[in-house]
Amino acid sequence: MYRSLYFVLLLAMGIIAPGISKAQEESPSFKLAMVQMRVVGGALETNLLHASEMIAEAAAQGAQVVLLPEAMDLGWTHPSALTLAEPVPEGKPASLLCMLAKKHGIYICSGLTEKDGEKVYNSAVLIDPRGDIILLHRKINELDIGHPYYALGQSLRVVETEFGTLGVMICADASTGQWEISRTLAYMGADVILSPSAWAVPADHNNIEEPYGRWWKEAYIPVAKDFRIWIAGCSNVGWMTGGPWKGSKTIGCSMVIGPGGTQVLHGPYGVEADTILYVDIKPEPRPGQGTSWHNYWKKQEDSTLN
Repeated sequence: MYRSLYFVLLLAMGIIAPGISKAQEESPSFKLAMVQMRVVGGALETNLLHASEMIAEAAAQGAQVVLLPEAMDLGWTHPSALTLAEPVPEGKPASLLCMLAKKHGIYICSGLTEKDGEKVYNSAVLIDPRGDIILLHRKINELDIGHPYYALGQSLRVVETEFGTLGVMICADASTGQWEISRTLAYMGADVILSPSAWAVPADHNNIEEPYGRWWKEAYIPVAKDFRIWIAGCSNVGWMTGGPWKGSKTIGCSMVIGPGGTQVLHGPYGVEADTILYVDIKPEPRPGQGTSWHNYWKKQEDSTLN
């Protein structure tokens, strides 16, 4: 009952646009590349060059969809967001990614710092193999420390592709109280949710004593299990050199959860864990849509009781 209210309420408020589901249809598998790259705060040219190199490598390895981190261009909450953010699609970061998608014939999803009029957004683009931006998402559930830098997004979208219906969220969008954003994307028909992220810890964090990732598993697994979808979160690595968390470290640990809530990938940890990770994604035919999800969940509950 409570799950259904997310979709109905958000639709009534006009902050989501309904998407068309391919329920019960089979989509082909595809190779996803998770570009867990080093991002240097405020170093636009350095970051774009590194992203270009890693995208080229991923394409050469047969990746059909490439996922990059949150704020790949300038780094999350770096003060340069207020002075160096560029518009989408006209700005250099978005234009470059569109050129690379077309050049390599792949889909690219990346976080970018977007300038729109007087506002700056923590945004993400999804670009198709023709080099066209087919989805622009602006982060909704921004952390308090991000509010001085970024305005908040006000809508959600999904888009149909030959690989199934794709949705996009950004990092903490996944971690609302009852995972409303990711659940809404699933209600809208997403077979795969791509999440550019920037996962950070204090400089003295010890991954042996306190392994990183539990919070994201708790956010991803229930949604992937309930809706039989894939969720992929790709984080950057490197030291945070400016902003409220200056001196903290982004540590990768990029993650993929498959249908049923199974962890398929957990990337390496550390400021030096600059790498590309590959996963074969096979979207499942969706067992429900709209209110029929409740019939599906009821059957699942009944089966566990018998």
